Amino acid sequence: MPSAGRPGRGPPAVTLVLVAATLTGCAAGSTTPERAAPAARGAASASSGTASGPASGTAIGPASGTASGPASGTASGPASGTERAVPDPAVAALARLSLSQRVGQLLMVGTPATSADARTVRAISRYHVGNVMLTGRSTSGVAATARVSASLQRRATSSATGRVPLHVATDQEGGQVQVLRGRGFSRMPTALTQGRWTTARLRDRAEGWGRQLHAAGVTVNLAPVADTVPSAAFAPRNAPIGHFHRQFGYTVGRVGSHAVAFSRGMAAARVQIAAKHFPGLGRVTANPDVSAGVTDRTTTRTDSYLSPFARAIHAGVPFVMMSTAYYSRIDARRPAAFSPTVVTGVLRGDLGFRGVVISDDLGNARQVRRWTPGTRATRFVRAGGDVVLTVNPSTARAMFKALRDRARSDPAFRRQVDAAALRVLRSKQAQGLLPRG
Repeated sequence: MPSAGRPGRGPPAVTLVLVAATLTGCAAGSTTPERAAPAARGAASASSGTASGPASGTAIGPASGTASGPASGTASGPASGTERAVPDPAVAALARLSLSQRVGQLLMVGTPATSADARTVRAISRYHVGNVMLTGRSTSGVAATARVSASLQRRATSSATGRVPLHVATDQEGGQVQVLRGRGFSRMPTALTQGRWTTARLRDRAEGWGRQLHAAGVTVNLAPVADTVPSAAFAPRNAPIGHFHRQFGYTVGRVGSHAVAFSRGMAAARVQIAAKHFPGLGRVTANPDVSAGVTDRTTTRTDSYLSPFARAIHAGVPFVMMSTAYYSRIDARRPAAFSPTVVTGVLRGDLGFRGVVISDDLGNARQVRRWTPGTRATRFVRAGGDVVLTVNPSTARAMFKALRDRARSDPAFRRQVDAAALRVLRSKQAQGLLPRG
C-alpha cells in the first residue's frame, strides 16, 4: 500500500482488420516500422477490456466494465451496402504508440501531492511514463491540487506518451490514509467508521468525495481496502490494515457490501477505483511496506476472504491492486504480485477479472527489496500484472529499461506488454481520456 466482473468481450473482428491495416506503418515516435500488427492483434483479443458488470446495470460507473466503449468496433453500412469499420479508440491509440510508449503506459510513478517532482516530470518525458500518483500528505486544497495535476498532464506530449493523457491517482481511503486535504476536500472518517453506515449513505458520501477528487484532476483513487480483518481483538496486531482502522469491518459480508458501495459512489463522480490488496492483508501481522518476509499462512485459493474482491469484480471495479505478501497456501515461493498462480490463476482465472491489475508499491517496499527495481517490474508483468506502481521516481528508469529490453528480446513478453497497455488504454477510454476515433 503506497501510503501506509465478468469476462469482457474482445473487439469485433472488423475492428481488428482496421487495426492490422493501421499497424503496418511506423508507430508514433519511432523511425522504423514497429512490425506491431501481430502483437496488437493479439493484445486486442487477449485483453478485451475490463470486467463487465451484471446485466442489471449494477456495474460500477463509466469505467466499470470498460467494456468496449461507445465506439468499440461496431460497423455501419453505408447506402452502397459495403461495411465501414468504426475504430475502437483504445486499439487505435495502441497502434499509434511505439514500444517505448507502450511500456510507459505500464508505469505509475509517484510525485508529492503538493508539487510535480522534477524526477517524475523527467520520467514522463524520457521514459514515457503514462500514469502518476500523488503521494505524501497535502493540505493545499482542491484548486492547488488541480494545478499540480494539470502541470503533469501538460507533460503528456506527442513524444512522451503519444498524447495519451495520464491517469492521476492518489490514496483517499479515509482516516490516516487521506493524501488530499484542505479547502474543498472533506475530512474522511476511517473505513471502520464508514463500515457502520448503511451502504446507501456510504455510496452517497463516496460520490461527494469523488466529485472533490475529480475537480482536483484525479482519475483513479487507490481505494477501497477490500481486506477483511478477522476480529476486533486481532486488529491491533494486523499492522497494515487493522492497526489503522482501514477495514470496513470484521466479516466478509460487511467488507464486500461496503467496498462495492464506496466504489459505486466514486464511479458516479467519474473516478475509477482500485480494490486492494489482493488476495488480502487482513491476516498478517507485519506490514510489507516496512518489513520483509511478510507471509499469510491461512488464506487459500477458495477462501471466503476472497469474496469481497469477488463481489467488487462482479460489480465491475476497473482496477485491483496486488499485495506483495507471500501466501504460503497458494504460492509459497513468490510474493502475490510476482505469482502467476495468484495474478493469472486466481484473480484473472478463478474470479474472472478482466480489468487493470496494479501492483502495490514496488519502489520503496521492504518486502521486495531483495530484487532489483527492473526485476520487480518484469516479474510483475510476467505474472499477469498491468501497472507497475513505484512511489519512488528514482526507480522509474530501471523499471522502464527492464520492461522495454525484455519486450524487445522476448516475443511472448512483448505480447504481455501490448495486452497490458491495451487494458490501461481501455481504462482511460472509459474515463473519457481518449478521443472517440
